[in-house]
Amino acid sequence: MLVLSRKKNESIVINDDITIVVVEIRGDKVRLGVEAPKEVPVHRREVFDAIHRDAAASNHPTASKVDSPTGNGGRSK
Repeated sequence: MLVLSRKKNESIVINDDITIVVVEIRGDKVRLGVEAPKEVPVHRREVFDAIHRDAAASNHPTASKVDSPTGNGGRSK
């Protein structure tokens, strides 16, 4: 993992076409802006995990609640 330090309004560039900008820093929260081509999906990690969990469940409809790592059908509270 590459770890970078950035201040407000500073950015990083990924692969010439994705830019991550530090929009705001407030206490222990950092707001980031993401500029990426429309064909590049950008999701918060919890949304990404839910999408993949739902896709896996639709491919394996016999999976039970006991099989999930959270024990609640894979849904976080």
